Amino acid sequence: MNKKIKALVAVGGTGGHVFPGYNLANHLSNSNYNVKLVTDRRGLKFIKDLRDLKVFVLPSSPFIKKNILSIFYSTLLIIYSVFRSIIFLIQQKPNIVFGMGGYASFPICVAAYILKIKFICYENNLVIGRANKILLPFAEKVLVSYNEVEGIQKKYLKKVIEIGNIIKEEIINLSDNFRKPESIKKLNLLILGGSQAAKVFAESLPNIFRKCTNYGISLKIYQHCLPDQNEMLKLFYEKHKIDYEIFNFSYNLIEYFSQTNLAITRSGSSMLAELTNANIPFISVPLPSSADNHQLKNAIFYERKKCSFLIEEKDLNDKLFYLIKEIYENNSKLDEIIKQQRQFSDKKVYENINKVLKDLNDEKN
Repeated sequence: MNKKIKALVAVGGTGGHVFPGYNLANHLSNSNYNVKLVTDRRGLKFIKDLRDLKVFVLPSSPFIKKNILSIFYSTLLIIYSVFRSIIFLIQQKPNIVFGMGGYASFPICVAAYILKIKFICYENNLVIGRANKILLPFAEKVLVSYNEVEGIQKKYLKKVIEIGNIIKEEIINLSDNFRKPESIKKLNLLILGGSQAAKVFAESLPNIFRKCTNYGISLKIYQHCLPDQNEMLKLFYEKHKIDYEIFNFSYNLIEYFSQTNLAITRSGSSMLAELTNANIPFISVPLPSSADNHQLKNAIFYERKKCSFLIEEKDLNDKLFYLIKEIYENNSKLDEIIKQQRQFSDKKVYENINKVLKDLNDEKN
C-alpha cells in the first residue's frame, strides 16, 4: 500500500475562499492524501459544523493602510502569523500546501516557501486577488477557474493552469438530472448571498416582490437571511400574502436548487459557478465594496456569455421589478440562458487537479 501524501489546504475569510478549499480537501482525502484544513477564525464559522476533515485554526490579518499605526500593527500581525505558520508546518511536515486565496492563506504559503515546501495557489475570480498576486513569484503553480483572469504578469503565465471551478461534485452533476418546464407559471426565486448580501437583500427586495405580486406575478420566495431578520421577513411576507420560505446559512443548497427556476445572488465566483453548473438562471448583484471590484467583473463575464442577468445594487429599485416582469411574461429568456449555461461545465475540474499533481510528482521523481 502506498504511503499517503500529506497535504495542507489553507482557507479563510469569505465563503468564496473557504468552500473551494473544503471541496478540494474532500477530493484529496478520497485520493491518496492525508489532508488537513488550516483556517482563521473568520473561516472557521463556515466549516465548524463539518466534521469530516481535521481543521486547525491559525491567526491571520489583512494589510490595513488606514494610517501609520494601522500599517505598523497589521504588519506585526502578519509577521507573527508567518512565524506561527512556520512552527505549524515544521510540526505537520506536509508534502504540499494549497493556498486558496485571501489573506488567511497568505502566511501559510509564505511559511511553506521559507521551508522549501511546494505550494500551489488557486484563484477563482476573474481578477487575481492581492494575496495571490504577491505569492505569484514563489508559487509552484497557479490554478485558475478561467484563463481570462486579469492582473497576472506575463512572466508568470507559464505557471498558470486553467482547471475550472472547484465546486461540489453533486452540483456539477445536477444538470444531468434536472427537467426544466417549457412554460413557467410561477417564479420560484432563490435569494442568496453572504452576510452583507443577506442584510441588504432582506431590506431592499421584499418591497420589490410585493410590487411584483400586486402586478399579478406569481412568486415563491426562498430567501437566505440573517437570524435576526427572520421575524421581520416572516411578518412582511405573511402580511402581503407572498408565498415564502426563509433560511439561514446552509452549506448544502441542493435542496433549494431543485425547487428554483431563478436566483438573485451576489457575484462571488463559486456561487455563480454553482448556479451555472446547475443550469439555474440568475440575476447577479455584485457587492460594490468587493476588493478590486472583482464581483462586478465576475458578473460581467457571465452576462457576456449570456448565462445570466446583471443589475448593480444602486439600480435594484429601478430595474429589478421590470426585469422580473419581463422574465415572467417571456419565459424564453430563461430558456435561452439555460441553453447557454449547458455549454459550460466543470465536470473535469477534479480530473484536471489530479493531472497537475501527477505532473508535479513526475517532475520531482
